[in-house]
Order: sequence, then structure tokens, then C-alpha cells
Amino acid sequence: MTRHAIRAALAAALLTATLSACVVAPAPGYYGETVYAAPPALQVETVGVAPAPGYFWIGGGWFWEGGRYAWHPGYWSAPRPGYRWVPRTWVHAGGGWRVRGGVWVR
Repeated sequence: MTRHAIRAALAAALLTATLSACVVAPAPGYYGETVYAAPPALQVETVGVAPAPGYFWIGGGWFWEGGRYAWHPGYWSAPRPGYRWVPRTWVHAGGGWRVRGGVWVR
């Protein structure tokens, strides 16, 4: 083998190893997926004192992850001027359940 062929083979092996480590997965709570099992009832959360004036509580909710529902607890959030918070809800549609909201909108 020539020196050039060895370098090319080494570069190809390195590129293959690098790309094989990439994992493409949807973010938690992937939007757009229809779930055929109704979400469980919301869990009761203890809401403490806000960390600073103006902060507000964003309640926890059920996310669809790995073929099952997973609870994500609520948290305090700073307000965003010019935006409002639309809470996450599950809507029964088309024989299944779809998630809506959980986003900031102008």
C-alpha cells in the first residue's frame, strides 16, 4: 500500500468511528406523536416560595418518552416580557392523544 492509500484508509476509519457515535433522537416530550393510552392524572406538587419577585410556577406534566409516560416536575420560571406561557395539555383526537402547549408565545 502506498502512503497516500494508508492515510485515506485511516481518515475513512476515523470518519466512520466518529459518525457511528452520533445518535439522533427526538427531544423529550416529542410533539406530533399520537399516543393511544390516555395520560395519567396530574400529580400533586408542593409549590414553595418563588426564588425572586415576578417568577411564576410552571406545573409539572406527563411526557411521552420511550413508549411510556414519564412525569417531569414543575419549576419556577422568570417572566419573559412580551410573551405568555401556554400550559401543556393532552388532547384526545383521532382515536389517540396528542400534546399541545408547554410553550412561550408572543
